[in-house]
Amino acid sequence: MKDINLILAAVGLLVLVLGLLSRPIDRSWLSPPLVAFCLGVVLSPIGLGLLDPSAWGDSHHVLEEATRLTLGISLMGIALRLPARFPFKHWRSLAILLCLGMPIMFLISALLTQWIIGAPLLIALLIGASICATDPVIASSIVTGGVAKQNLPEGFRHLLSAESGANDGLAYPLVFLPILLLTKPSDAVWLEWFSKVWLWEVGGSVIVGALLGWCCGELLKWSERKGLFDQPSFMSITLALTLLVLGVGKLLGTDSILAVFAAGIAYDQRVSGQDRSQENNVQEMVNLFFTMPVFALFGLMVPWQEWLALGWSGVMLVMLVLLLRRLPMILLLRRWLPPVRERGIALVMGWFGPIGVSALFYAVLASSRSGNDLVWIVGSLSVFASIIAHGMTAAPFARLYARKSANLDQ
Repeated sequence: MKDINLILAAVGLLVLVLGLLSRPIDRSWLSPPLVAFCLGVVLSPIGLGLLDPSAWGDSHHVLEEATRLTLGISLMGIALRLPARFPFKHWRSLAILLCLGMPIMFLISALLTQWIIGAPLLIALLIGASICATDPVIASSIVTGGVAKQNLPEGFRHLLSAESGANDGLAYPLVFLPILLLTKPSDAVWLEWFSKVWLWEVGGSVIVGALLGWCCGELLKWSERKGLFDQPSFMSITLALTLLVLGVGKLLGTDSILAVFAAGIAYDQRVSGQDRSQENNVQEMVNLFFTMPVFALFGLMVPWQEWLALGWSGVMLVMLVLLLRRLPMILLLRRWLPPVRERGIALVMGWFGPIGVSALFYAVLASSRSGNDLVWIVGSLSVFASIIAHGMTAAPFARLYARKSANLDQ
């Protein structure tokens, strides 16, 4: 009971501080994920020792489920924040980022892992797959707020949001390919990967999510026409839809994370502009309340000793991953990405490919499925480095880009 009350108090304090100080935090080198992470470290056994996740049973399973819920809520928020037609209008840019960009980031991360720390090939591929996706939670903290809206182009912010929403779910088959190669007979791997993982767990999730989202939007319109819908009920609609899709998707054995994003996009096509505005505001509040505590949980579970055991190789690996995993790819492909075709914003897009909650989710999942702790150690270290690097540079880089653009226009 003591732990429960401490957790309630910590979460309440965290959200209260982030809410009351949102403007100065948004304009500083701090970021909400970094503040939440630091709170977790302070409460952890290495800090004040008030909370110890190892006493809760399987702490990795707790983190896996917490990150899955967090991703679901964040992806629904992204789907509602995007203009309704944006994913369809810019489908070519999204297809390039997902079909070319994400595999490139996967391979670069895997090759760097094998080269620097000497991980076996399949483990290196598993680590590369776990950290290749652009995290929607940290990305949201970069592209929302007053500083981002004042200094960064709308097209860039929407494209980064849409990419981070879609590639979290599409990293799923990349993660499961090395898991299958590690745990299944080689003659059965490719058939299972194509038929089960791609066709059902990925394709089925899109169908299930889109169907549930579309039906929810139609039911909302029907309820309004019949006078059955009370305005305050808006606060519960998208949160309920998120939980419904996460639960149904998991029960059906699909990629429930991708299903939530598909549901949000489909739902978004059916609601009116006024409804979208109200849902968006509510979802941003829900995002703050539910997504930041997962970084505090990460701060409680940091594997400090394992990180130190990697030595300078670990430091070199995460630095090169942050520099080379994404930036060269965006600069190479920018001519085919209209929202970020200009070199300055392409540099911003190339730098801000954060590694966060999605990497934590896949790292603990892959570690448990493969039985190899190196996936969790390197994955969590990459998340820590991204929280620091991307969180601290978000506001300064946004203002720097705006100043450079203003000077060029003069």
